[in-house]
Amino acid sequence: MVKRAVWQGLVSGAVGAAVMTVGEKLEQRVTGRPDSYVPARVLERLLRIRERPGPQPRAVNLAMHYGQGALAGVVRSLMANAGMRGPVASALFAAVRLSNDQILENATGVGAPPQTWPRRELVVDLLHKSVYAFATGLVADALAARGGPGPGQRHAGLRPGRRSDVGPLPPSR
Repeated sequence: MVKRAVWQGLVSGAVGAAVMTVGEKLEQRVTGRPDSYVPARVLERLLRIRERPGPQPRAVNLAMHYGQGALAGVVRSLMANAGMRGPVASALFAAVRLSNDQILENATGVGAPPQTWPRRELVVDLLHKSVYAFATGLVADALAARGGPGPGQRHAGLRPGRRSDVGPLPPSR
């Protein structure tokens, strides 16, 4: 399951990052918000690459944006392959994606905690990361469904809900 989930997650996350990018570009046209160079600055600090003032290299920005999206997609794919699928799983994954961003941005000193942001910036970030999470979830769920129901779904099929009286499923073959 893990090997399959990794490639499915990389694909799902890359698609989610692409969908998020399209949404960001549309939003920027409407609001006039400039490009963010936060992804590039985070990657430069992680790799100990010298930063320049002002706009950062587009290739570095895209490498972090799509790389982080693809890698985070593996978590959503693991969820889908375990049987955690659908909008609720994608909503849970949105929190994972937001947390991943904030850990990296705050640990490198590039970002500040979200509670200190202007509300408009916070809403825009939540919107875009949610778009990413749900787009990634759609692809991850579709790819995982090709392998049939996950262990969690099979367990729920025995008796729905979290029940201590339903024993573990026999190992799958």
